[in-house]
Amino acid sequence: MTTPNRHPERQPHPRAERRTSAKGSGVGPTPARGRQASRRTDNLASLALDPSLIRRLVEAALAEDHAADDITTNALVAPDQSGRASITAQAEGVLAGLPLARAAFAQVDSGLKWTELKVEGVRISPGDNVATVEGALGSILRAERVALNFLAHLSGIASMVGAVIILLEGTKCRLRDTRKTTPGLRVLEKYAVRTGGGANHRLDLSDGILIKDNHLAALKAQLPVATDHIREAVRLVRKSNPGVAIELEVTSVDEAQRALQAGADELLLDNMSLRDMTDAVRLAAKRKPRPLLEASGGITLASARAVADTGVDFISMGAITHSAPALDLSLEVEPA
Repeated sequence: MTTPNRHPERQPHPRAERRTSAKGSGVGPTPARGRQASRRTDNLASLALDPSLIRRLVEAALAEDHAADDITTNALVAPDQSGRASITAQAEGVLAGLPLARAAFAQVDSGLKWTELKVEGVRISPGDNVATVEGALGSILRAERVALNFLAHLSGIASMVGAVIILLEGTKCRLRDTRKTTPGLRVLEKYAVRTGGGANHRLDLSDGILIKDNHLAALKAQLPVATDHIREAVRLVRKSNPGVAIELEVTSVDEAQRALQAGADELLLDNMSLRDMTDAVRLAAKRKPRPLLEASGGITLASARAVADTGVDFISMGAITHSAPALDLSLEVEPA
C-alpha cells in the first residue's frame, strides 16, 4: 500500500531496491541497503525548500518580531528615504539560508530589490559580500534581523557540517544528522545539513524504522524470560511494516551479532568503543548483502575521523543541528 505524502515540504520518494554496495553518492532519492525497501531520505537532494513553507516560517518570524511596528525605525527613518544594504560575512563558513533571507525582505516590502552575490553551499570568508538589498530604507531595517537570524543559523549548521565533511575525506564514511532539531525548524535545519554536504537521516518518526533501546526494553518486559527480544523486535516490526528497512540500535558486539542474526538491515552502534565498532564492521562484512553501519553517541570533531576509520558507513551527530554556532554575518546600510 502506498504511504500518503504527509510532508508537503518534500518530494515523493519512490521505494527502491536496496543497494548491495557500501559506496553511494547519496545524491537524489537514495535507495536503502539489503533485502528491503526504505522510505528513508538519505541526503535527498530533491528535498528542496517548499516556497509555501518558507512563506509561513518567514511570516511567523516577522510577526514574532512585530516588524510592522518597528517604533525605532518609524521615529527615525523617513517613509520616503531609500538606501542600499550589504550582507557581509564576518567569519569563514558555508553559506545557507538565502531563500529565507530573500523572503524576509520581500514580505516586508515587495518593492525591495534583492541581489545575491553568492550561492547556497559556497564557502565564504570574512569580508565576502553575500547579497545586497536596495529600496525603502525603513523596510530594509524592519526585515534585517529576521533575515540575518535565518541566514546565520542555517549557515552555522552548514558550516559545522562542512568541517566534519573535511575530516572524513579519504574514507567511505558519510555524515548523517538526527532528529535533535529545533521544534518547528527541522525542515530548515535538515536542509542546511544537505547544503553543507551531509546526509539526512529520518525526517520524522514515520520516515523509517529505528528500534532503539527503549523500544527493546518495553518489548522485553512483555516477553517470557528466555525469549530473544532483539530477534522478536525485528520479526514484529518487519511483520507490521513489510518492505521497510529496519535499523536497530546496539551497544555491544554481542548485541550487534544478535541483531545481524535477526536480519536487521542496518545497525546503529551507540556509544561503542573504537575496538567494538571495528569488530561490528568485521561481523557485518560476513553478511550478504552487507548491512549498513552507523556510529552514534558522543562523536565530536576530535573523534570523527577515528570513528570513520573503523569502516562504518555513517557517523551521526546531533551537535550539527542542536549545537552549531551561528555564522557571523552583518548587514550595513548606505542611506541614499
